[in-house]
Amino acid sequence: MSRDLKSKPWLQRTFERAVAVVRSQPGGLADAEKPLRIGLKVAEAAHGPNHPAVARCLSNLASALKDAKRLEEAEQLLRRALEIDAAAPDHNYPDVVVHINNLAKLLRVTRREQEAEQLMRRALELDETHRGAEHPDVADNLNNLGQLLKSAKRFTEAEPLMRRALRIDEKALGASHMNVARDLHNLAGLLHATNRSLEAEPLLRRCVEILKQDPSHALLGQAKANLETLQQKLLKAP
Repeated sequence: MSRDLKSKPWLQRTFERAVAVVRSQPGGLADAEKPLRIGLKVAEAAHGPNHPAVARCLSNLASALKDAKRLEEAEQLLRRALEIDAAAPDHNYPDVVVHINNLAKLLRVTRREQEAEQLMRRALELDETHRGAEHPDVADNLNNLGQLLKSAKRFTEAEPLMRRALRIDEKALGASHMNVARDLHNLAGLLHATNRSLEAEPLLRRCVEILKQDPSHALLGQAKANLETLQQKLLKAP
């Protein structure tokens, strides 16, 4: 096999399509461990152990292991991917942001919020630097960080991040985009948690109206239930 997969781009494309197909199946990435390990070996053989292509393979495999609840193994792979990223030119952007966020999510699952927060802030800084302060990827990072701060009851820190994410997505994607619905849902949840249900209700109602454009959207059922609960609470209020 060639030492450089760039001479065989079809091989990389074929492998990535195979992973996408596996991801879409009922078992998702949890059933993809074997082909992902094969892909990792292919990348290591072609590029050596410290190439950005290897970091991508490590991150994909870590996602499969995380889905299978093998969190310690997944964490080791993600940390290795980030070590590779750190040594790469320009820190392997934009892949490094994906790897950082994947590790941050794993750390949240294992209740290591402080390190997760540090990683999320790093991902936010990288996207702001490389994509600009008004890019939807920045809004994604703001949402991730805002949700972490909300879960820690650091509401005054979380709220401006969520509001900024909403402004970015409305401007960049349009008022009826699904990302805007997500932003509205998150912000409404924070307002409800801080006893501002009257302010939360119209945001959540708007969120549901956007989500109705896609009846199969994963968030729709939860948003409708939250809206109904909130409206019932407001009806009972003195």
